Amino acid sequence: GNQAVDINPPNAAISINTNGSDWLWAAFALFLLSDLGAIAWLWVRPQAQRILHLLPIIVLSISSVVYFTMAADLGSTPIVAEFYGNHHQDYAGEPATRAIWYARYIGWVLTMPLVTLEVLLSTGLPATEVSATLFMQVVAFVSFLVGALVSTTYKWGYFTFGTAALIYVVVALLAPARVAAGAIGTDVRSIFTRSVATFSFLLLLYPIAWGLADGGNVITSDGEMAFYGVLDVLIQPVFLFAFLFQVRSIDVARFG
Repeated sequence: GNQAVDINPPNAAISINTNGSDWLWAAFALFLLSDLGAIAWLWVRPQAQRILHLLPIIVLSISSVVYFTMAADLGSTPIVAEFYGNHHQDYAGEPATRAIWYARYIGWVLTMPLVTLEVLLSTGLPATEVSATLFMQVVAFVSFLVGALVSTTYKWGYFTFGTAALIYVVVALLAPARVAAGAIGTDVRSIFTRSVATFSFLLLLYPIAWGLADGGNVITSDGEMAFYGVLDVLIQPVFLFAFLFQVRSIDVARFG
């Protein structure tokens, strides 16, 4: 059976149990299989069309390492939770520490800008605007990490910074990037519009998950893993594969 939480005991009063670790192992397997599938897909594509397949391989490789780490009950640090009460995790007593999974945030800082870049590569958007969008993506998840590591109410200041940065990314995708994609062709604009609408919706769910988990101590650590894990699976293997499938017949030379 799964002995991860026995071999690597939780370092916080509020942390995952064996059920949470089981889910993380399943997610790890999904990321790893998707990574291998992306590598196989790369080699059957024509040489000139492979460029869009490289970033998904990097993203899925990083996420595989992250989910392996969390499934083994590693990569977290205990932080005193701010909120207690009937609607919070009060079973551990007060004050109680909650596990903050810094390994996940490191993964997000590395992968989320690459997912955004994958989409922006199909727009012909100027490099300066692409760089600004990727930078704000980094600002968003670094802010969420810092906020999660703060035990006082000042954590919500970092939450605000992170959410504002994420909104900047969404606006950049839905406005100038969409216009740039439209300049390439109606087929590219149609694919890009569908893709960024889905991507933007999923991105905006991350602050909600953060508020319920790392910020508000409302849901359990297992519930946190399920919420974040489903979002990660939808944004990375599912979204990236769907995007690649849609652009498979478009000559990448049209993207500039």
